[in-house]
Amino acid sequence: MQHSPEETQSARIARILADRIISGEIPPGARLRQDHVATEFGASHVPVREAFRELQTRGLTESEPRRGFRVTEFDVAELREVAEMRSSLESLALRHAAPNLTRAILLQAEEITRRGDSASTVREWEEANRHFHRLILSPCRMPRLLRTIDDLQAASARFLFAAWRRDWEARTDHDHRAILDALRKGQTDLACSTLARHVGWVGRRRPSANNGDRPRAYDIHD
Repeated sequence: MQHSPEETQSARIARILADRIISGEIPPGARLRQDHVATEFGASHVPVREAFRELQTRGLTESEPRRGFRVTEFDVAELREVAEMRSSLESLALRHAAPNLTRAILLQAEEITRRGDSASTVREWEEANRHFHRLILSPCRMPRLLRTIDDLQAASARFLFAAWRRDWEARTDHDHRAILDALRKGQTDLACSTLARHVGWVGRRRPSANNGDRPRAYDIHD
């Protein structure tokens, strides 16, 4: 998650807590203790409350009357909704970004894809994957759309970390390469439809290769 040198204290707290929530370090349902967070970051309660509200805006926490804030739960139905939204919004962003994509951006995106292919952990792969999407979508120059996509990608990442925490395995991302190939050829419609299908995954259980009766992990195509 990127941050600027001018980042406020509340923004820094929100960024770090968001990363912990997305990675599963702070699990769904956990309560955020204002005093504990203020002590950890050497902050007053004011920036901590602002950080909690920012996390709530992003859908990562929820406020309960007289009980403070807790990390939101998530389920497959929510992730299906997120996937459909990403499918529509990311293809929209790419359509507007395509005319502004330079050869340098596409080369960088290709390098990021190779980095993801050789990732040794799910966290490394997710960082490379999100970097790829940000690279090809940012030239759309639509900041409100990009903020919405960023929040949707965070929701996808929470599910990804939960699903693959134990069963991570490196994969070659053929979709990323197909998107880049279409963009290089000026085939914007093909690039957008490939991206829409690519992020429009639906979480579903699949059987383990070792035990057909035991669920292994959710299929992820992100």
